[in-house]
Amino acid sequence: MYNIRRLLRIKGRKHVSATEVQLSWESFNKDDIFLLDLGKVMIQWNGPKSSISEKARALALTYSLQDRERAGRAQIGVVEDEAKASSLMEIMETVLGRRLGSLYAAIPSRSINQLQKARVHLYHIYQKDKDLVIQELATRLLTQDLLHEEECYILDHGGCKIYVWQGRRSNHQEKTISFSQAQGFIQAKGYPTYTNVEVLNQGAESAAFKQLFRTWSEEQHRSKNLGLIRKLNQVKLDVVKLHSQPELAAQLRMVDDGSGKVEVWCIQDLGRQPVDPKLHGQLCAGNCYLVLYTYQRMGHIQYVLYLWQGHQATKQEIAALNGNAEELDLMYHGALVQVHVTMGNEPPHFFAIFQGQMVVFQGSTQHSGKGQPASATRLFHVQGTDNYNSRTMEVPARASALNSSDIFLLDTASICYVWFGKGCSGDQREMARRVVTVISENEEDKETVLEGQEPPHFWEALGGRAPYPSNKSLPEDVSGFQPRLFECSSQHDHLVLMEVVFFSQEDLDKYDVMLLDAWQEIFLWLGEAATRQKEQAVAWGQEYLKTHPAGRSQATPIVLVKQGHEPPTFTGWFLTWDPYKWTESENNQSYRELVEGSLEIVSAVAEITVEVNNFRLPRWPSNSRRGSLAPQAHKGPQDKSEKELELGPKAGGSSTSISTSTSTNSYHSSPGPMVNGYLSRKQLMYQAAKDLPEGVDPAQKEFYLSDSEFKDVFGKSKEEFYSMAKWKQQQEKKQLGFF
Repeated sequence: MYNIRRLLRIKGRKHVSATEVQLSWESFNKDDIFLLDLGKVMIQWNGPKSSISEKARALALTYSLQDRERAGRAQIGVVEDEAKASSLMEIMETVLGRRLGSLYAAIPSRSINQLQKARVHLYHIYQKDKDLVIQELATRLLTQDLLHEEECYILDHGGCKIYVWQGRRSNHQEKTISFSQAQGFIQAKGYPTYTNVEVLNQGAESAAFKQLFRTWSEEQHRSKNLGLIRKLNQVKLDVVKLHSQPELAAQLRMVDDGSGKVEVWCIQDLGRQPVDPKLHGQLCAGNCYLVLYTYQRMGHIQYVLYLWQGHQATKQEIAALNGNAEELDLMYHGALVQVHVTMGNEPPHFFAIFQGQMVVFQGSTQHSGKGQPASATRLFHVQGTDNYNSRTMEVPARASALNSSDIFLLDTASICYVWFGKGCSGDQREMARRVVTVISENEEDKETVLEGQEPPHFWEALGGRAPYPSNKSLPEDVSGFQPRLFECSSQHDHLVLMEVVFFSQEDLDKYDVMLLDAWQEIFLWLGEAATRQKEQAVAWGQEYLKTHPAGRSQATPIVLVKQGHEPPTFTGWFLTWDPYKWTESENNQSYRELVEGSLEIVSAVAEITVEVNNFRLPRWPSNSRRGSLAPQAHKGPQDKSEKELELGPKAGGSSTSISTSTSTNSYHSSPGPMVNGYLSRKQLMYQAAKDLPEGVDPAQKEFYLSDSEFKDVFGKSKEEFYSMAKWKQQQEKKQLGFF
C-alpha cells in the first residue's frame, strides 16, 4: 500500500516508539527524529542533537516499516546533514513547504538526574491523641534501624518517587492514613501529578528502596552469602566450576584462582616502568600500578587490567595511569576488562594474583633495583586467612597501631619480629609466615613474639608501650542488596539513569552504556558502538557513587567491560547469558552501514515530486491538531483519534514498536512474518532453537500459532497477551513450554 502521507516523530532510547504528528515543519525540533512517510519514499530526518543510538534505533524502525508495510519496495532516505542531502530536502519541501525560522529544542523530558536522587527524607507518620503528626526523622544518610515494625513511614526520594513503608505490627488505621498522606504529600510538596507512590510491607522491600539505606541486612541473605565466603576461604577453587557457573564467579568476584600470567607496570615520569617479577605484589601507597592478568576461559584468551591507585598518588600520576591503560587497551585491540581499584578496596581476585603476598609500603619508590629503601623501623599489619583475602599494609610504627585480633611484623635494623595477637587464628599465622619473607629475607633475623611476652627491645622500637585495641575483628559485613541495571545518559551535564527491571542480556544494546550495580563493585558495560564514551563512563560510575543516597564509598571498584569481552564476574549476574549473541551479523550491522544502504540521493527527484503533488490525502483537520491515519493503514473506532500499530522484530533482532498512542501500556512487538503459514503447537512447544522449523524466531515461538490455537493454549488472544508486561509474558511462556 503506497497511498499514504504522514509524519512520525520517533522517540525513545531503549524502547522506540513513533507517534504521528501534524504534517508541518512546526512539528520538528532539534532533539528528536522524524520520518516523512510518502508510501514509495520514506525520509528519516535526524535532529542535530539526537544521539547515534537514537538514530540507529530509529533507522531500524524505518526499515521495519519498509519490510512490513511496503514489502521492502519503498526507498529510504536519511537526512543527516541538510546541506548534503539537497535532493531529499527538495522532496520534503515539496510536501511541507519552505521552512520559516529556526528549529526549537524539544520540551525537556521527565528524566531525573542522580543529583536529584541523592536527596532523601524519611518521615514518621503517627497519631497523637486526635491529631495526625508527620515528623521528619532523617535525611541522607539513612540506616535500617530507623524503621520500627510498629510504625509507618513515608520516604521521599528526591521527589522522583514516594515510598510508604508499613511495619508488620502497625495497625490498619495507620496503614490507611500513611497511604492517603502520601498522596497529599505530593500535592503539598508541589511535585508533578505523575510522581509514583510505592507501598512496601516490612520484609518485602524492593531493591530500589533498600539501596536508599547505608546498610540493609537480611538474616537469610546474610547466612547464604557467609556460606559463600566460607566456601571461598576453605575450599580450593575449581577453575572449571567458575567458568561453567558464572553466577558463582559473580558472587565470589573471582574469574579464576589467580594462577594465570601476571605483568606489572609502575607509573613513573608519566610512563609505565616494568616491575621485576620478583617484586610483584610489592606496591607503594605513593605510586600507581597497572596489573595485566591473562587467563584462558573455554579455550579463549581473556584479559583483566587492574588500575591500582595508591592513597598518596598525585593527580598527575592518576591521569598518567588512565592514559597508559588506554595505550595498553589499544595494543590489545580493546579486549581488556579494566578494573579501577583504590588502595584498601581490592577485590578477592586481585589478592589471588599475588598468592597472598601483597604488601603495600608507605611512600613511593623506584622499581629499578631493590623494592624498598631501607628504614630504621617499620611496622606491617597482616590481615587475611588465605590467598583470596590476605594483604599486608605498612602502618605507623607505634604501639597504638597493634590489635590483639591480628598479626603484625615489626622490622628493625637488627631483627624482624613476628607478633601474634591473642585473638589470631592458625590460618592467619600461616599467611604471616609466608609474607614475612617479603619483608625480611634473612631467616636468622626473624623472631616470633606472642602477645604479652614481648622483649624490651620490641617496645623500644615502637617508642614505648601504649594502649591498643584488644577486641576481636567483626566478620565481614555481607550486604543484602540485589544487583540493579541502569541505562546511562547525560542531561545538562548530569548523569541520568533509567532502571531496567527484570533485566536480561537482551537489554544490552551496542549503542548503550549500562551500569550494573553489584554493590561491592560497579560494572560499566560499553556497547561496541559506544566505546568512545569510555572516559565518560568511568566519570559516570564515580558520579553514581558520589550521589548515591546510601553514601557509597568512593573507593568501590569500578569495572569497565566492553561488549564481547564480558568476564564471568559480570555475566553471572544475568539469569542466562549467550556468549555467541554478539557474533550474529545482524546485530553487528553498524548505523553507518545502514545509512549507506539507504537512499541518500534520490536520482529521480522530479518523478517523485510529480507523484507527491498528484497524490492527495486529507490533511490534518482544521478543528483538530491530531488527525487519523489512512483507513487502509489501520482500522479502528471512528471516535478514537489516537491509535496503535504493531511492528515486531525480524528473527533474532531487537524489538521495536510504532504507535500513535500516548498510553504507557503499549504492546510489545510481535515476530516477523512466517514463510509457510501457521505452525502447530507440537512443532513449537518445548522445542530447542535448533529443532524449530526454518525461519521461526526462537525468542517468540508462540506468535507462529494460529489465532484459535493461541487462544486455546494461552487462554487469551494475541492482542491481550502482547499488551501484558514483558516479564508476565516470559512467565507464561515458561509455564507453557514456549520460552
